[in-house]
Amino acid sequence: MTGVHAVVDGPVPAQADSDHDRSDGHDAETRVRELLARMTTEEKIAQLVGFWEKEDGEAVAPLQGEFADSGRLDDFARHGLGHLTRPYGTRPVDSAARAAWLWKFQRDLVTGTRLGIPAIVHEECLTGLSAWKAATFPTPLAWGAAFDPELVTEMAAAIGASMRALGIHQGLSPVLDVIRDPRWGRVDECIAEDPYLVGTIGTSYVRGLQSQGVLATLKHFAGYSASRAGRNFGPVHAGPRELADVLLPPFEMAIRDGDARSVMHSYAEIDGVPVAADPTMLTDLLRDRWGFDGTVVADYYGVAFLNLLHHVAADHADAAAQALAAGLDIELPTGDAFLTLTESVRAGTVDEALVDRAVLRVLRQKQELGLLDATFADEPPGAVDLDSPEHRSIARRLAEESIVLVANEGVLPLPAGRRVAVVGPNADRQGALFGCYSFLNHVLAHHPGVETGFEVPTVLEAVRAEFGADRVTFAAGCEVDSADRSGFDEAVAVASAADVAVLVVGDHASLFGRGTVGEGCDRDDLELPGVQRQLVEAVLDTGTPVVLVLLTGRPYALGWALTRCAAVLQTFFPGEEGAGAIAGVLSGRVNPSGRLPVTLPGSAGAQPYSYLHPELGAGTNGTNLPATPVAPFGHGLSYTTFAYTDLTVPAEVPADGALRVSVRVTNTGAVAGDDVVQLYGRDLVASVTRPVAQLLGYRRVRLEPGASVTVELSVPTTRLAFTDRTLTRVVEPGEVDVWVGTSARRDVQARTTLTGDTVEITAASPRWTTTDLR
Repeated sequence: MTGVHAVVDGPVPAQADSDHDRSDGHDAETRVRELLARMTTEEKIAQLVGFWEKEDGEAVAPLQGEFADSGRLDDFARHGLGHLTRPYGTRPVDSAARAAWLWKFQRDLVTGTRLGIPAIVHEECLTGLSAWKAATFPTPLAWGAAFDPELVTEMAAAIGASMRALGIHQGLSPVLDVIRDPRWGRVDECIAEDPYLVGTIGTSYVRGLQSQGVLATLKHFAGYSASRAGRNFGPVHAGPRELADVLLPPFEMAIRDGDARSVMHSYAEIDGVPVAADPTMLTDLLRDRWGFDGTVVADYYGVAFLNLLHHVAADHADAAAQALAAGLDIELPTGDAFLTLTESVRAGTVDEALVDRAVLRVLRQKQELGLLDATFADEPPGAVDLDSPEHRSIARRLAEESIVLVANEGVLPLPAGRRVAVVGPNADRQGALFGCYSFLNHVLAHHPGVETGFEVPTVLEAVRAEFGADRVTFAAGCEVDSADRSGFDEAVAVASAADVAVLVVGDHASLFGRGTVGEGCDRDDLELPGVQRQLVEAVLDTGTPVVLVLLTGRPYALGWALTRCAAVLQTFFPGEEGAGAIAGVLSGRVNPSGRLPVTLPGSAGAQPYSYLHPELGAGTNGTNLPATPVAPFGHGLSYTTFAYTDLTVPAEVPADGALRVSVRVTNTGAVAGDDVVQLYGRDLVASVTRPVAQLLGYRRVRLEPGASVTVELSVPTTRLAFTDRTLTRVVEPGEVDVWVGTSARRDVQARTTLTGDTVEITAASPRWTTTDLR
């Protein structure tokens, strides 16, 4: 088995020497089985649950207030403990003091319980370690916009190093849900609407995090993002083909190509069957077909929800029995349901062999992490710089690469000396830069008066630093989600006196209805929240050129803005360095290079919509309501221009081979810039309907003015695979259109033919397009 091999005292490489792995694998397995044989039933169940020390009034998980406290930690863990839930990330705590507490707690488990097994410590880490004073990176939608897997790997490795230094073993990231409906609140946690982009970026995150000896947890397996009407927890009625071709591939890539060590089940039901109780998902697919050998953990309270929300279980004991039998190993954040297993085993209603199966998986994982030999007799780490210059450099580069210039009528970049009016509710608000699972919005919001703990310039502050404070005026105009227009007059006056107005609008990320985007913050429409559109229109009416800057966690319907604004910048919660990146784009210090990871919709009524739609999904045939978006997937402008020439595509390719494509890219403008070369394809005739465009591969390249490079892409034909009428994943022979473009819309194109017989996809089939430059 290849995976995370680490020691408690610090990070080690993710992959151990293969010969060493083979030589000690038998001894390791013998050891965990002997340990299992010594365990009482209570000790076994203790390894399958977590403990979350929380205080009254805290609400950072769904329906958290509905669950009783688990009691005192020392009493709860008297037989041992599987997981310790979020000791750093539940409230603002000093990391050095908390590490000292954690080391003592683990030492007490080693010396004070019969078997002496430490707990796995897990934390949220979607946009960085979710802890006080820790670096906060751009949200996953920004990762998708950057189209830069290597930088995401670098970011995840930096996050993992911080976690490992603090004694954290598992991170509850990445989110691999493919965006299906922008009304869904958790869009801000997702990477893209394309499964290949999600898979490559998400797997890169897994590799980076696990390179530091921290287990990655894939969320949320599977189908969660396809909920009806974009409602959180809503039923999912995706068919088996949508599951297989769109929703599952990122998870398969992260497991087979990234060796992800943990998977978290989805809260969703798929066609009436909750995933937490579905052995066809958690065992047949995940383990038997894909070969996953890590642990399956519950999304918080998800086992109890089988009883409380899904009503497929009569009580918590029934819920625990169903989840365990389905293949779920560990209940998080506490043991609300799994603690009933002790009595169920004794009563004979649950086979103890199922408990043993899960316990062995947990023990193997603790063995991989070095926990079975850990004593915690060493000193805790003391002060750890959780927001180092390295963290900030990565955050800055990722923020800069993720900003999408959607439209520009020549106003950007802004010349020096202009009088700039900065207007809007997100212009001078730190939280506007962060997603819902950032520590600031997720936890600090419940602790008013506690300082942020690290440097977070707002957009207003960054613009003043970029252009000179004496050249910049400000008016908020309104709040993010309010009907109050009392600030409009001031905003109009400030804009009227300026040469250009920079309007910074968008979302407030939070959870469970407390924000405009985030978990449990879904939308009925796709208009900017509150009266923000009316604010923009009032400023537009002054005649001052408007640069619209969107700080959002979802795409909004912006057709009205694209026709009237002088420029539109789309940013997806760009993190602690995001304001400086935005100011740099405004001045031209940064040449924008982000590309849309999700379509900019024309209307809410066209949802759910994806660029991966078949011919009839465009709404241009047989209906009076076209679904035409205002900007396509992959779109993004630059301050320079790029030309594509010399596209070469073979006339024929074996259906079980690789499509080798090359294209010459030239920077035809006057400044250096990054281009994202995007290769698309369309299967012209197939046994089931196929999308009108499908991303086959991509490569980010940087070119000086006048410079050229040839990008070579080797596309395994399995990138064109789909689920046929027998529900078999295949590559069919036939004609395929191939094109390179600046978005999913066609640019330079050619045609090829896949030859030979239909090919069935297997575990050995390649999943990645490789690229090279010459």
